[in-house]
Amino acid sequence: MTVTIEPAGSAAEVTLAPVADRALFWSGLGASERTLLDVLAATAELHPNAAAIDDGTTTLTYRRLLEEIDAYGRRLRGYGVGLGDRVGIRISSGTAELYVAILATLSVGAAYVPVDADDPDERAELVFEEAQVAAVATDGKIHVHSTPGGRDGVPGPADDAWIIFTSGSTGKPKGVAVTHASAAAFVDAEAELFLTDEPIGPGDRVLAGLSVAFDASCEEMWLAWRHGACLVPAPRALVRTGVDLGPWLVAQRITVVSTVPTLAALWPADALEDVRLLIFGGEACPPELAERVAVEGREVWNTYGPTEATVVACAAQLTGEGPVRIGLPLSGWQLAVVNDEGEPVAMGETGELVIGGVGLARYLDAEKDAEKFAALPSLGWQRAYRSGDMVRAEEEGLLFLGRLDEQVKLGGRRIELGEVDAALQALPGVQGAAAAVRRTKAGNQVLVGYVVPGTEPFDHDQAATRLREHLPAALVPLLAVVDDLPTRTSGKVDR
Repeated sequence: MTVTIEPAGSAAEVTLAPVADRALFWSGLGASERTLLDVLAATAELHPNAAAIDDGTTTLTYRRLLEEIDAYGRRLRGYGVGLGDRVGIRISSGTAELYVAILATLSVGAAYVPVDADDPDERAELVFEEAQVAAVATDGKIHVHSTPGGRDGVPGPADDAWIIFTSGSTGKPKGVAVTHASAAAFVDAEAELFLTDEPIGPGDRVLAGLSVAFDASCEEMWLAWRHGACLVPAPRALVRTGVDLGPWLVAQRITVVSTVPTLAALWPADALEDVRLLIFGGEACPPELAERVAVEGREVWNTYGPTEATVVACAAQLTGEGPVRIGLPLSGWQLAVVNDEGEPVAMGETGELVIGGVGLARYLDAEKDAEKFAALPSLGWQRAYRSGDMVRAEEEGLLFLGRLDEQVKLGGRRIELGEVDAALQALPGVQGAAAAVRRTKAGNQVLVGYVVPGTEPFDHDQAATRLREHLPAALVPLLAVVDDLPTRTSGKVDR
């Protein structure tokens, strides 16, 4: 039996319907509605003297953090910023000021709109204009951008917490707004999931290595602030090199890491010696990497979730054995695997992943929102997000197969790059891999598989033979060995 939740306001209608063997997944109702400010206040009350942020030059306890937030919030109010406004954040990474500005924005009832401090001015201005920000916070300064609304009050669960922009297929970034209710539900759902025997606490130090313009940075922040742990921002230069971040993790006594597999694959094994919780997300995790890092004394998770569903929609614990799954939904999230007609497929079949429940965000573009978050009549969902991701439905958890829009035509045949990626990542001696279509000087298209060797020698001939055994002939790529894979700001592979 499954529970179908129709989010038609603050209270959801609950209807029961038999599932048979349809590909529907639900893990129960989420926690009671609250805001991110409620989360932080509860933690500060429990652990006032615990370290909340340590940027290498400044360490703020939770008590001191609240004082800094209050002071920065007064500055924002002095510029007229208040409830319902939006504040652009463009502050250097790796600094306590960045996180104080984000929390202070929330404290005055505004939503924060982050860009990477190193983004081109043109990109930053495009985002801020699209979001209609009232002010922009930069290093040491606040700039009025447009006339603030200036309403007094504290945010409620229905108010926006952040607006993050993702790349659009047309080249124009898409603004995705997430409410406090969805954000806090995500934070509380993960608290139920990770390290339940020995929960995260004041003794833990959480890596902050991702750009705040990437929604997974929200996971880093609130893994710390939900539990009284310390957020430890890494210098951007270290994160970019990837390899040099490994020794830094050891020196900083980092115990909790949320990152992308491409980055983690660059670190030597001893870099994770103190890490007791390792979370992957953002891209497919190679089986070899899962096997290498899933050791006794460390909990390892593979997570999946588009920005449009509030960071993470489902997760699977990795043991180093069996297939790497994206798992089952967080509490309060709903998942369905549907065919081209929008009907749920049977267990064991493949289809598009559709997401419902408390984590649904919205696009600032109303037309785009109506298209991507349309109702799903077959399940009675009033609002659902069509992910564009192809998955296989299995009772143990979902298997990610690739993007529907990553299908390319090669020699008259449609090729799913995600399928080729998975085969490349499963090769022995490979720590990272991705497929792409390239054009030769003669103008012919060829499928190329780029592989980053691991610590063991990479056998080119053996790899080619294995690919021919596991893939149709048209999907077997030419192999190219590279030192690393190019990545975007999000850490995902840039094909």
